[in-house]
Amino acid sequence: MSLPDDSDAPLETMWAGRFVTVQRRGRWEYASRSRGIRAAVILAEDDGKVLLVEQYRVPLGRVCLELPAGLIGDETAGEAVEVAAARELEEETGYRAGRLEPMGWVWTTPGFSNEVIHLFLARDLEPSRQSLQDDEVLTVERLPLREAIARALDGRLHDSKSVCCLLRAASRLGAIVAAG
Repeated sequence: MSLPDDSDAPLETMWAGRFVTVQRRGRWEYASRSRGIRAAVILAEDDGKVLLVEQYRVPLGRVCLELPAGLIGDETAGEAVEVAAARELEEETGYRAGRLEPMGWVWTTPGFSNEVIHLFLARDLEPSRQSLQDDEVLTVERLPLREAIARALDGRLHDSKSVCCLLRAASRLGAIVAAG
């Protein structure tokens, strides 16, 4: 495959904020995370149920149901991926994982952003304390794993990171849901 003519064009930063940077290479404009920040999404499985969070998402202007997730390295440069995932799970849901298994990573929207999100499976959950940031309002919901996977397959769950993580976890957990 040949690369576009402007693939070696210089990278120009058009705008940089604390969390997001807008860049241009040739005619392509895209968003990236500032300061090398990445993200993690966690499928927390507890007795056949999955923890999801419902929260208002400013870019959408509406509430979104999704798996717990958060940024890596936004507050502490060089933060380990597993440490951030465990921290985000506890902060958002009030549960601590006895086991946290990495399931790889994905690019969230490669035509728009170079954001990388790491996928985790959390098991052996123990109640802890939810510690939300001042601007976060989250409601924790529990769905049977099969129901969460069914929603990912039939379009009732719209958050791409949650869909990716659910489907990756389904193969690992041996969960089979009939599509259709």
